[in-house]
Amino acid sequence: MPTKKKPQVTAAPARRRELLDRAAEVFAEQGYNATTVRRIADDAGMLAGSLYYYFDSKDAMLEEILRTFLDELWEQYDTVLAAGLGPSETFRSLVTESFLAIDRHRAAVEIYQNEAKQLIAQERRFGFLEVSQRKFEQTWLSTLERGVTEGEFRADLDTKVTYRFVRDTVWVAASWYRPGGQYSPEQIARQYLSMVLDGIAVRT
Repeated sequence: MPTKKKPQVTAAPARRRELLDRAAEVFAEQGYNATTVRRIADDAGMLAGSLYYYFDSKDAMLEEILRTFLDELWEQYDTVLAAGLGPSETFRSLVTESFLAIDRHRAAVEIYQNEAKQLIAQERRFGFLEVSQRKFEQTWLSTLERGVTEGEFRADLDTKVTYRFVRDTVWVAASWYRPGGQYSPEQIARQYLSMVLDGIAVRT
């Protein structure tokens, strides 16, 4: 589910990507409102005014960070959903893709977790976040409900509570996970799935 609007690229893509990565880390660490353009420029080793060669504003940087994360996430989710897997395998694949997204965009996920509610309420340009949230809830709920209907998940499962549990426990990993650490995202996903599915799958 692409977020439609794409930023206008007018400068070297590699340098833009580097600056966005640095900005994402600063936003995640300090909070969006507390972060200044000067702070981002200092972190990148450049003058604050030079950032405007690459980006129109701090808002534009944040928008591109979040759109890139969500566009890549939905590209992977949509591939999973189109594969025609059963509900348990769909659940497994969505969890794995979520942890892979955290591995690729850890800082962006942390920003999303901390700032999305405020951005949706105050910034018209971030309306795509609300659209993504609704699609995310629909995707996970339909997978869980299909698992109950098809007898792969427990008949007494409260799908809405389970959805909230899955949402919160998966994405909070961005606060502690660091790429290149002891465990790969796939290993973490397997551990997570072994704990969750033991609780929701039908026992045979």
